[in-house]
Amino acid sequence: MQTSELEQLLASIAAELLAAKGTVRASSIDPPKPGGAFDSAVAAVIDHTILRPDASAEEVRKVCAEARQYGFASVCVNPGRVALAAAELRGSQVKTCSVVGFPLGATMTEAKVREAELAIRAGAQEVDMVINIGALKDRDYVLVKNDIQDVAGACRAGGALLKVIIEACLLDDSEKVIACAIAKLAGADFVKTSTGFSKNGATAADVALMRRVVGPEMGVKAAGGIRTLEDLRAMVEAGASRVGASASVKIVEASTR
Repeated sequence: MQTSELEQLLASIAAELLAAKGTVRASSIDPPKPGGAFDSAVAAVIDHTILRPDASAEEVRKVCAEARQYGFASVCVNPGRVALAAAELRGSQVKTCSVVGFPLGATMTEAKVREAELAIRAGAQEVDMVINIGALKDRDYVLVKNDIQDVAGACRAGGALLKVIIEACLLDDSEKVIACAIAKLAGADFVKTSTGFSKNGATAADVALMRRVVGPEMGVKAAGGIRTLEDLRAMVEAGASRVGASASVKIVEASTR
């Protein structure tokens, strides 16, 4: 597909979705459980995250132990910590997740592909990549699509799931729609709101819009600023099927009250 054809298609999709009403919603999270038992359904949607540049090996081990204890969906770490996290999580149902082109998304596609390949080789089962935001702003949609598509190919070859971070706080609604539509066309498994390292994090409105774009067949991950059980519920009710958080233990323990 030529650049002009892709641009016309995406502009049409954006106009149609922004004019439409209603959302496709995911399941809701039940109220807190009495009697001290935490809600496993809450834990199951959380990517327990430790992406701070100063995170120590001991801190990563602690996060992995928490993930095993509570049954989180994954532990998300920087690429240099993947081997450690994978070793700590071995034998559990918790996945090892890593990031690519993080947090700016502005590196070359070849570097993103290689980073994904190396992370998968080290034990990553899920990859969260950042789109080329500048190229999206330039309306170079072919570059954005190829960037995602090439990383998606590396993930498929390695048996890993791909989540695409659009950094919604830097985009207007039309750009959010276009970014999600491109991610879907390029073969991503999820779209994700934010890195958590930019101006703002996830909003329920952005999650709802992203869900409308990708439909029920793709995942939507909300990340950035989700610190309470109420925050998590709002994201899930808006359409999120996964939530990235570093306050995961606090969130899950709140589901017991």
